[in-house]
This record gives sequence, structure tokens and C-alpha cells, in this order.
Amino acid sequence: MRAGTKRVRLVAMAALTVLTFATAACAEDGADGTTTPGASTGTMKSGLKIAFLPKQVNNPYFTTSDNGGKAAVEEIKGNYSETGPSEASPSAQVSYINTLSQQSTDVIVVSANDKDAICGALNEARQAGAKVVTFDSDTNPTCRDLFINQATAEGIAANQVKLISEAVGADGGEIAILSATANATNQNAWIELMKTELAKPEYAKLKLVDTVYGDDQDQKSFTETQALLAKHPNLKGIISPTTVGVAAAARYLSGSTYKGKVQLTGLGTPNQMRAFVKDGTVKAFALWNPADLGYLAAYAGGALASGLITGKEGDKFTAGKLGEYTVGKDATVLLGDPFSFNASNVDQFNF
Repeated sequence: MRAGTKRVRLVAMAALTVLTFATAACAEDGADGTTTPGASTGTMKSGLKIAFLPKQVNNPYFTTSDNGGKAAVEEIKGNYSETGPSEASPSAQVSYINTLSQQSTDVIVVSANDKDAICGALNEARQAGAKVVTFDSDTNPTCRDLFINQATAEGIAANQVKLISEAVGADGGEIAILSATANATNQNAWIELMKTELAKPEYAKLKLVDTVYGDDQDQKSFTETQALLAKHPNLKGIISPTTVGVAAAARYLSGSTYKGKVQLTGLGTPNQMRAFVKDGTVKAFALWNPADLGYLAAYAGGALASGLITGKEGDKFTAGKLGEYTVGKDATVLLGDPFSFNASNVDQFNF
């Protein structure tokens, strides 16, 4: 999923894929024998052991992203696995990383619960031969080979503030943020940038009064929403940039007297949020396609483990149906911009 319409992006990707293959053919058959600078050469290794380690298993968002990764691993004839903790906590992923390293895993694809807590385990795994690809939530850059970024932090922050501003209306008012865990790298980056965004003149009538944490737990997020409204009786809007949190907040609002009075936006999946959009609890929310995020992460990991790329800026690789990608600064690959869902388009998506 990209900014703009999905159809336009798919057409663009198809054209780009054709161009990529045409370029590769010219490179192989050209009289001078040259290749495109930065482009990967050779073929993907088969039989690669690629493991996905989400923040927590049985989380709908990560189930979708990991299934996207599984599809990619099958396409490159690798061996897919998924493992991870049932609860998202800073150090919960360490033991799983150690086990994957002991199993001689070729690629570990991980969404970090904490940017530093798992660094030691990841670097040991890398020393043992594994390539480490982070997605969704990054570690310290020294602890991984590539980061697959779902969207820029600036883009997400701008999108979330714009959506809550539009939902609340011209009169503005008090707003709050319902986040995931207090240590989540991506959440904290987005929140700081939202504060910067809110300082712009066009958002002068919006006032951020509180930030609370639901720890990516449904019941806690539900309870924190209830507590926010009790604590701030003049609250006009809530931003919840986490799929678990936004769905729990929507569930609370939809069954309360605050429905239609307190606006909600955040990052959610269409299948989670469809009913709340249709009943008027939520006007719009945003996300990217998590299946594409996992799919891209798997292809990136495969390219690394196959020696097609090293992770340096300017490296290029083809990610199956998504087309060609280029490694950017700090060994980061960008999936695309956030996409906004509302009553006019939410039924067009199924994830």
C-alpha cells in the first residue's frame, strides 16, 4: 500500500518490475558487459532459514505481517518459521534470539520491543552468521543489517495529527495519545514528532494533555481509554498509533456516551476498524499494508543472506511483486507512505 490509490501503486510497481527485468537482461546481454551501479547480481539462495520474531505472537497486526513474510520465503524457496513472546516486554525477545542463533538461522527478522535490550543477543547471532533485519520497530542501527521502515516517522506523525484535527473540527480542543509500550522505539519517535507537528500554527487550537500506555494489551488499552475520559472531561480526541490500542479504544467509545463526541484516530487494520467506521465511532484511521511489510523484510533478508546486497546505501534489490527497492541512509529501506482509510474505501481491503 502506498500514498495515493492502491491501483496506481500496483500499476507503478508492475511497470517498475518490467523495467527492472529489462535492465537486468540488458546488463547480461549488453556488449560492454556492464551492470547497473548498486544493483544486485546473481540469484537468491534456496533453502535459507528465515525466522520472524514479532513483538508478540498472536497479535493480529504481526500475524498479518508475518504471513506476508511467509509468502515471500516460500517464493524464494526458503524455510520459514515464526517464534516470539506472548507479551511485549523489553527483554522478552532475548531468549528467542539466542535459540534462533543456536539453530543456525540464516536470517532473523525482528520487530524490537526495545531498541537496546536485544542488541547484545542480536550481535551474537550476527557473529554466528545470521543476518538481522528489523521491521516495524527498529533497534540501535549497530545491532542489525537492515531496517525495513513501514513509513517515515515524520510521515506517520503528520498523518495522525492531520486526521485528528480533521475529525475534531475547526474549534479544536484537548487531545490525548494512547500508545503501546513506554519503551517502543517507533511509538516514542512518532509521539515526539507529533508534538513537533502540533506546534505548527495550523494546529494551534489542539492541545495535547496526556499520553498513556496500553502495553499493546487489549484490556489495558480499553481501561486506559476509560481512565483518560474520566481524567479529562473536556477531551475532544484520542490518537492511538497502535493496532491493539486503537481497536480497544474504539470498542470502548462505541459503547459509551462519548461516541461521536470524542473523536478517535490511529493506526489500525481495516478488518479491525471497519465496524467502528461504519457505526460512526471513527471517521478515519491509517496504516500501511503489514503483509507487504513482512514480505519486503523477507526479500531483503534473503538478498542479504545470498550476498546480493550488503546493506550499504544505494544497494538495490527486487522484492518479488513489490518491485525494486533501494537501501537508503542508515541501512534503511522504506516501504512507503501511510494510507488513510475511511467509510468510502475501507471495504476495498481485507487484512
